[in-house]
Amino acid sequence: MHPPVVSIAEIDALIAAGVPVAIGVSGGKDSQAAALATIAHLDEQKHTGPRILVHSDLGAVEWADSLPVCERLAAHLGIELIVLRRGAGDMMDRWEARWASSVKRYAELSTVTLVLPWSTPAMRFCTSELKTQLIGAALRKRFGKVYINVTGVRREESKARAQATIASAEKGGGAWTWRPILRWSLAETFAYVAASGLDVHEAYTKFSMSRVSCRFCIMSNLQDLVNAASDPAGRPIYRRMVDLEIVSSFAFQGSRWLGDVHPLQLTIGQRERLALAKRVAAARIEAEKQITKGMLYVKGWPTRMLTDDEADLLARVRYTVGNLLQINVRYIDRASIHARYTELMAANQLREAA
Repeated sequence: MHPPVVSIAEIDALIAAGVPVAIGVSGGKDSQAAALATIAHLDEQKHTGPRILVHSDLGAVEWADSLPVCERLAAHLGIELIVLRRGAGDMMDRWEARWASSVKRYAELSTVTLVLPWSTPAMRFCTSELKTQLIGAALRKRFGKVYINVTGVRREESKARAQATIASAEKGGGAWTWRPILRWSLAETFAYVAASGLDVHEAYTKFSMSRVSCRFCIMSNLQDLVNAASDPAGRPIYRRMVDLEIVSSFAFQGSRWLGDVHPLQLTIGQRERLALAKRVAAARIEAEKQITKGMLYVKGWPTRMLTDDEADLLARVRYTVGNLLQINVRYIDRASIHARYTELMAANQLREAA
């Protein structure tokens, strides 16, 4: 027995027609419960189509138990598990590459300010690029345009998810995203997984995590970050992420530095460099505050030439930031900045014409 799954007429019709059903699993209790409940519901409805589990492996940032949880779940249900990985590198590679790109673009004046390497709650490319896009592409390749993509979203989880619908049609075809345990409570979710005989992820039981995603997630609260950092197996990725904080001068969560979460897990050298990185960050922020709103990057930038005073200001800021972060910046005087803006605006005009 389990709490009822929720559905809509369109999903019911697709199930009756035997369309493929793919269930996204991360290793967390919500995706476990969603998979168990969905398969039970499909059996009750005499669904005849293909069923698979899909796990997008984020690499070094994953908990060690995440993939094994998915594998045990697949074995329990007796269905195939597809494991996807980004060809261009894992989540940590993506953050490091984003920083390298930011430095290159800043040095050549292709942007006005440095761009942080990390994902943010408002810019979750970690989810879109390494999960949504990968899974969508794999399902379309395997099943064509018509399938049901199941996720373990629950309204109780957050204010944003409280607004989620039971199901929604995906753009560009006949695929649907279905959220069958949307109305389940936390207690119901844990109880249902326990009743199945499966163990939940060790991060819940061994490290008291309130949620399981990456070891260190941009959405994690402070206690979860502290708990995750207490796992000795997570020390290599913890240090690697703090190294990126140090070299970039951008804290992992806005004003919260990951390096402050468990400094005893860092080397003495890292702690010293982190203290310097915080001073660099404060000076960088102060320098970039001088840039006026009308000078900042917007879509289609640059939309106008700078005045002489603005060019002088930008030159001073770029010189300061370049020295602070040891970036070999170009265009640090009025004449070269005007020349660069002329070049960029000409390129924009060519693109618009094309």
